[in-house]
Amino acid sequence: MQIVYDYPLYRPPSEANSVIFQVTIGCSYNKCSFCDMYRTKRYFERSLDELKSEIDLVSADQPLTRRIFLADGDALNLQTTVLFQILEYLYLKFKNLERVSCYAMPRNILQKKDTELQKLREAGLSMLYVGIESGNDIVLRKITKGASQRQIIHSCRKAKDNGFTLSCMIILGIGGKMYSMQHIVDTAKTVNEISPDYLAALTLNLEQGIHDEFMYKYSRQFEPLDDIEILNELSVLIDGVNSKYPITFRANHASNVYSIGGTLPDDKEKLISLINELKLDPGRLRDKRLRRF
Repeated sequence: MQIVYDYPLYRPPSEANSVIFQVTIGCSYNKCSFCDMYRTKRYFERSLDELKSEIDLVSADQPLTRRIFLADGDALNLQTTVLFQILEYLYLKFKNLERVSCYAMPRNILQKKDTELQKLREAGLSMLYVGIESGNDIVLRKITKGASQRQIIHSCRKAKDNGFTLSCMIILGIGGKMYSMQHIVDTAKTVNEISPDYLAALTLNLEQGIHDEFMYKYSRQFEPLDDIEILNELSVLIDGVNSKYPITFRANHASNVYSIGGTLPDDKEKLISLINELKLDPGRLRDKRLRRF
């Protein structure tokens, strides 16, 4: 049995083997200038009855499912009572289920009371993927993120305080040449204050359909970074992450100039050494034609 999805469909790389249920379609905010993931969709929330029917069919076909990802970009925007019922039904039908996760915007988390988040965590929603993008307020305004640095930090701490595993994403190069260092230094500081369990670094690569909007909202001040400048940002980020708790770090997305990963801060010296080698031998970097955001 195959689920009929409303495409395009997105999920984090770590959810490659997860069953995906689209509990919402699109994104309720949908204004981030760097993201065109859901621009072709009108946001709406699927009915509980429809979802239960889909869960029934998939659980009969894939009863050993261990991981489930709730799409699209806004599952946490659902009313807590509705999301609780979805989670309850998932764990009823999938007896081997170990983890349910979803994307979460800072505003999604902040609009929930602590008691609501605790209820969802106890019901089995265990992991949230949150896009930080940048820790610099100027950059956040220019990319119309819809959240300030303090709001991002507050939302992520709120998620962690209520027991969620947290995976955060940042975007290299999103400050352009003008704000490069402010962007990456403030982003490292933000990561330190949040101390997520996982941290992923992507690299800005504007799709054709979003390029003009991004440039317009940036007030035409944006100059993209070259590969060496991206590597410089990556080095500053890694050097600046000094969380007292270990963070699993990855920069292996298809958008990146090279795939690296490790545990921060323990692997800091090793990763920075590799980056320095790459700057001296740029022929090792990923072919630009193969990079996709």
